[in-house]
Amino acid sequence: MIKVKNLSKSFNNQLVLNNISIEIKKGEFISIVGASGAGKTTFLNILGTLEEYDKNPKTSILFNNIEITNMDDNKLSSLRNREIGFIFQFHQLLPELTAQENILLPSMIGKRNEKESIEDLNKLSSLLEINNILDKKPEFLSGGEKQRVAVARALINSPSILLADEPTGNLDSKNAEKIQKLFKKINSQLNVTIVLVTHNKAFSKIADKCLVLSDGKWSK
Repeated sequence: MIKVKNLSKSFNNQLVLNNISIEIKKGEFISIVGASGAGKTTFLNILGTLEEYDKNPKTSILFNNIEITNMDDNKLSSLRNREIGFIFQFHQLLPELTAQENILLPSMIGKRNEKESIEDLNKLSSLLEINNILDKKPEFLSGGEKQRVAVARALINSPSILLADEPTGNLDSKNAEKIQKLFKKINSQLNVTIVLVTHNKAFSKIADKCLVLSDGKWSK
């Protein structure tokens, strides 16, 4: 599904990612761990087409067998909206919108059929158990509820892959455990490929595969 070859990233002449490669199969659940500053978030952002990388003719990024390294910004934006869901440590919900409006925002940007989007919203709301909070604005939601709304927003366009950067990092242990179980459910029931960056050891262990990033390279 995703093949990355010979990927490097530098900041101010400091090499953060050092010629790394990875293959991620459809439906896989992969966790990435490592010390702070190891390049985990940078790698996730590059995978999600949010961040540039060091240009190199040997670098290749295949997404569903499509080479994206030479795509222009418009095509990348369209790919990102259709195929990639993002979940961050902080929910990033718009405070002036209700939970439902926040969830539907990516589908509106993608100009999807409204009826189909509402149908998907209803299915996700049941799966994530947020039916009763859809009309509430973020200020009236708990931390766990906000993150579940953020998960629904990431899934509303039925993406091929879900990229999550410390999704439990801002939650208490009870809500963190709920989110962990939720990710496993999403992976198994929706067959969504997941790449997770986390410092939570328990969370990293529920993935099919746990990779360690150290000094810009994969470590055993």
